Amino acid sequence: MSKKKFQPTSPIGIFDSGVGGLSILRAIRDELRLENVLYFADQGHVPYGPRSKEEIRTFAIAITRFLLNQGAKLIVVACNTASAAALHDLRDVYRTVPIVGMEPAVKPAAEITKTGKIGVLATPTTFEGDLYASLVARFGQGVRIFECTCQGLVEQIEADHIASPEASTILERALTPMLKEGIDTIVLGCTHYPFVTPLIKEIVGFNIRIIDPAPAVARQARRLLSQCGLLNLNANQGSVTYYTSGDPATFEKRLKSLLGESAPVAKVYWQDSTSLNKQ
Repeated sequence: MSKKKFQPTSPIGIFDSGVGGLSILRAIRDELRLENVLYFADQGHVPYGPRSKEEIRTFAIAITRFLLNQGAKLIVVACNTASAAALHDLRDVYRTVPIVGMEPAVKPAAEITKTGKIGVLATPTTFEGDLYASLVARFGQGVRIFECTCQGLVEQIEADHIASPEASTILERALTPMLKEGIDTIVLGCTHYPFVTPLIKEIVGFNIRIIDPAPAVARQARRLLSQCGLLNLNANQGSVTYYTSGDPATFEKRLKSLLGESAPVAKVYWQDSTSLNKQ
C-alpha cells in the first residue's frame, strides 16, 4: 500500500483485544483533537494474554488490514500483548504504513526509581516476548524488576468490574510482595490496567509512581503523522468510529462507564482467523 493513498483527513486506526485500548484512545484524543479515529475491539477473542503468539499475530495482521481498508493512515497497536507478538510482523507486512506499538515503560521507570526497584504488571505474552527482554537488557541494568501477570484482571475490567473485590484481590496479591521488596515505581504493561489505577493507589498509596504509557504513545503518533505530512489541520473536532467483534451493546456500556460517553458501535464479524467483514 502506497503512502500516496493516505490523506491528512484520513483516520487513525487503533485496535486492542477489548476495552483496554480506550486508555490509549483517550490520550490520543487529548493530544490530537482534530484527528478522526477508528477503534476496533476484538472482543470476540478477548483476552489475548493466554493465546499463542501465532494466533495473536494472525489476528493482528487481519485487524490491521481491516482498518487500512476503512481508510486508516496510521495504525496504533493499543495492546501490549499484540505488540509483543506481532509488531515486527505488522511492520514487515505493511511496510509503507506508519505503525505505533506498545512497550512496557521499563526505561523511564529505571530512570526515575530512587530505590532501584520497580514493579511491572503485564500479560504472560508480553513478559515472554523479545521486545520486553530487549528493554530489560538495555535499560534494566542495575535495577531489580519484579513482575506479575495479574491473572484474571483483564477479564474483570472487560466485565466492568474495575472496583470489584475480585479486582482488588488480584492487585493486592500482585503488589503486596513488591511493596515488601521496596519498589517505588510501577509500570502498567497492559492497556487495560490504567482503568484500575484508583484501586492500585488504594493499595500502594500516593508515594509510589505509576507509569501509564498512553501519553507517550499519543506523542509518538503525533511525531509519525508529522514526519509523514499526515497531521490533520482541519479546524473541526475529530470523530471516533467504533467497531467490535463482540457484542456492540456491551461495548457501548463500557464506553459509558470508562470514557463517560455514548456512541454507536458497529459489529464486525470474523469470517475465519484471517478475515473480517462488516456484514
